[in-house]
Amino acid sequence: MSLTTIHCCPAAAGGAAASKHIASRAANVRRMRYWLFKTEPHAYSFEQLRADRVTPWSGVRSYQARNNMMEMRTGDLGLFYHSSIDVPGAVGICRVVKEAYPDFTAWEKGGEYYDPRSTRDKPIWQMVDVEYVEPLAHPVSLARMRSEPRLVGMELLKKGQRLSVQPVMPHEWSIVLELAASPEAG
Repeated sequence: MSLTTIHCCPAAAGGAAASKHIASRAANVRRMRYWLFKTEPHAYSFEQLRADRVTPWSGVRSYQARNNMMEMRTGDLGLFYHSSIDVPGAVGICRVVKEAYPDFTAWEKGGEYYDPRSTRDKPIWQMVDVEYVEPLAHPVSLARMRSEPRLVGMELLKKGQRLSVQPVMPHEWSIVLELAASPEAG
C-alpha cells in the first residue's frame, strides 16, 4: 500500500482498528503538517530528488517561505511541485527529514544565493532537508487544482502567490491525492 493511499484514505491502511489507534495517540503527538515545495525542474526536479534520495531545500530568499520552513518538523510531508513549465503541477511526495538549520549557501561568496547580511553568527536564511517518498500516480496540474471547487482557499491558488514553500491544509492534501489517483481528462 502506498503512502498516497494511507494519507488519502487512512481507514484503507488498516481499517477501523488502525484509525481508532491513531486517534487515541493523536492527543499525545504533534499533528503532521503538509507543505508544498515549488521548484523549476531545470533547477531541481523530482527526478533529481529520486536520484539524490535526500537534499537540502536551500536558496530560499523569502522571509515568509523561510518562516514556513522554520515551522516544519521531521516527518511532515510535502507536495513536490514543478513550476515555470508548460503544465505546472504537483508531481510527487517528499518528507522533511531534518528541521530548519542555517542555509550555508548564503555564505558562499560569488554563489547564486550569497547574502552578505547573513553570517554564521547571525544567519538570516534557513533550510530543511527533504527526502524522496514517491511519485503521484498522476501529476495534478495547476489548472486541475484551480478547477476543483474544494481547493478554493489553497495558498497556491491565491492571486499573486509566488512562495516557493507554503502550507497545505490537511483537507487540501487529501483532495490533491484524490485527484492524483486518476488521470486528468483531456
